Amino acid sequence: MEAIAKLLALGSWIIPVFILGAFVLPQMIRVLREYERGVIFRLGKLYKAKGPGLILLIPIVDRMVKMDLRVVTIDVPKQEMMTHDNVPVSVDAVVYFRVVDPVDAVIKVENFWKATALISQTSLRSVVGQADLDALLAKRDDINKKLQEIIDRQTDPWGVKVVSVEVKDVVLPEGMKRAMAKQAESERERRAKIINAEGEFQAAEKMVQAAGMMSKEPIALQLRFLQTMREISSEHNTTTFLPIPIDVFTPFLKRSEGGTKTGT
Repeated sequence: MEAIAKLLALGSWIIPVFILGAFVLPQMIRVLREYERGVIFRLGKLYKAKGPGLILLIPIVDRMVKMDLRVVTIDVPKQEMMTHDNVPVSVDAVVYFRVVDPVDAVIKVENFWKATALISQTSLRSVVGQADLDALLAKRDDINKKLQEIIDRQTDPWGVKVVSVEVKDVVLPEGMKRAMAKQAESERERRAKIINAEGEFQAAEKMVQAAGMMSKEPIALQLRFLQTMREISSEHNTTTFLPIPIDVFTPFLKRSEGGTKTGT
């Protein structure tokens, strides 16, 4: 009877301790992954950041805020704006950032996600408003770099590092698209005319050089004449050629010239 009484007495305080431990231990022991950090507040005051691994907390006294240090993405919605040359466009972007100082990200800003997203929107409107349409379309890398520098400079006090900013799409009005298409077509026509004119100029220059060479060597003109006959005969097999020396017409040409001078 005494043994049973001792067991009952022992169980009377073991069970409450076990129940108390079941509620307290989960609040005391935390396990953080490699990419996580815990910012600990002790009685409302900042204590320090811990992790990764096993973290021991004092129940009721300590409170931990868990922070993720991985790179995260924010989609900046389409912004209707005017470029520097007064062209209406719709631009959206993607911002890649990560928390590098979990303490600053907790105590210096209420919601670093929302704050970074709003700064990204205002910075996008500001940068696009200062750029021309041609720069926005052709120099996208410069726009991205400038956006990254501006956003990173403003989020740095919060312990947030902007890794990259990418402008996804630039939407133009339909009228502007048609005007740009006409401009591109006119530019292509202009280049085609210039190339054609340059080709004719070079061909004429070569022909003048060839004529000068033939005038120095009369036999070259005869060879060219024979080559031309061969080319024509190969294309038109039914054509008959009767080559006549040019010297046969020389007396008639001289007589015609003499009659012209006499009439004058």
